[in-house]
Amino acid sequence: MFVIGALFFVFGFVTWLNNILIPYMKTSCELTSQVQAYLVPFAFYIAYFVMSIPSSYVLKKTGYGNGMALGLIVMAIGCMLFIPGAKLRSYSVFLTGLFIQGVGLSLLQTASNPYVTVLGPVESAARRMSIMGVCNKLAGMVGILILYNALFSGKEHLFEQINNTPAGPEKEVLLQQLSNGVILPYIIMTAVLIALVLFVKLAKLPEIQLEESEKSDKKSSIFSYPYLWLGILAIFFYVGAEVIAIDTLIPYGNFYGIPTDVSHYFGVYALIALLIGYFCGIIFVPKFISQRNALIIQLCLAILLVIVALCTSGIFSIIAIICLSFAHAIMWPAIWPLSIHDLGEHTEFGSALLIMAIAGGAVMPLIYGKIADVANPHVAYALLFVSYAYIMFFATVGCKIQKR
Repeated sequence: MFVIGALFFVFGFVTWLNNILIPYMKTSCELTSQVQAYLVPFAFYIAYFVMSIPSSYVLKKTGYGNGMALGLIVMAIGCMLFIPGAKLRSYSVFLTGLFIQGVGLSLLQTASNPYVTVLGPVESAARRMSIMGVCNKLAGMVGILILYNALFSGKEHLFEQINNTPAGPEKEVLLQQLSNGVILPYIIMTAVLIALVLFVKLAKLPEIQLEESEKSDKKSSIFSYPYLWLGILAIFFYVGAEVIAIDTLIPYGNFYGIPTDVSHYFGVYALIALLIGYFCGIIFVPKFISQRNALIIQLCLAILLVIVALCTSGIFSIIAIICLSFAHAIMWPAIWPLSIHDLGEHTEFGSALLIMAIAGGAVMPLIYGKIADVANPHVAYALLFVSYAYIMFFATVGCKIQKR
């Protein structure tokens, strides 16, 4: 649990940096639309769709411990690509680096999530997942603050110069100076990831072994479990909603005239809301309330908060979006075990399919960005109703559709 917790810390540190990279890339790479800016989470999360099933086959060949180490090495390669990306000021190289980081994380997630699920009874899986979520979000808070200080803090004069300088050689020099700021943080991140490879190798994690009695019928197919496939789509919509609720906060604050040196804290506040939600899950699930009922209650709260956000404006609307993260906290810990229980020998492949659904974090923000370009960032949050409506279907009906 300690080793897996450390890996979830890494997931959070890398994943939530997108919150800062979106406005940074928009300036340094001179992006002109919201859709272009949200290619940052698209490049990162689409890797899960591409690599999750291959990751399950890699893990069968390497084992879980070696697979985790390999994932960390791939992530380190992705971080190193930020150096030529910064030197060339090439958005495509940056996006390639983010995609490769996502490939490494896909391998890590495919290996680590089954560990958390099978380390105890399925009824308390949401509690263990919540503990992992605490590690993830604490890392995200630390990562946002560190990267903001590296890329934005003390550079207000540089941003002002860039905005006031016409296109030409002088502006290119200023943009290159801004772009170079990303190099040192990602060199340090690469070194930390390599150190973690050694940590995982020394830990000598045991392989997951299912008892013979827990295995499913040899003749059964992965398609025999409808609740799994419905859960895959629930994860897709959940991750899309979570990414929108956090990664859009800085641009949303800018939409209301709030400067980045203030709005960059919004992502931290959202992660704090997630942490509070996780602690509530640890305390109340399943001792006082089942993970399924907790999911339904939090979905009702999320729908109410979106209504508040759309019916208000300015700081009140922003606060409602930040509070969405509290409602999101129980969703992954509840959807995952409801989708994967009793899969037996299909657990590994089912986990890979669920990890693939993290691609919702790639697709949903792009749709949000398109709506924001056509209408505005405020109206675009109505997209979240689609996510919550489907997850409510899964929580009330879909998860009860048992094996055929």
